Amino acid sequence: MTQRLSLTALLVRDYDEAIAFYVGKLGFELAEDADQGGGKRWVVVRPPGSDAGLLLARAVGEQADAIGRQAGGRVFLFLETDDFGRDHGRMAAAGVRFLEAPRHEPYGTVALFEDLYGNKWDLIQPVR
Repeated sequence: MTQRLSLTALLVRDYDEAIAFYVGKLGFELAEDADQGGGKRWVVVRPPGSDAGLLLARAVGEQADAIGRQAGGRVFLFLETDDFGRDHGRMAAAGVRFLEAPRHEPYGTVALFEDLYGNKWDLIQPVR
């Protein structure tokens, strides 16, 4: 049996502002953007070269309270890179807010950043 995670739903305030951040600042690819009717869209973004992606889900009603807090303040997502310096520099230049300077750990080089809603991410280049 083969299984894999393909999409993670991420609550967003607005589709277009989320696309602007994930595509424009993080460098993700817009894989799908389909109108579902009634103001809903099926929006998927993916890091370059990845099969896994984020389903950007516009929050409705009480879901809005969870925007930016889907992991309760912990690191929520891990963005793995093959070139930490390249991606850290590009993201910082694009205005991504890093919460710490890059650090070297036994498992790799890592820096904590926030997305536009305050979700915490690790940018990491693992030791191979």
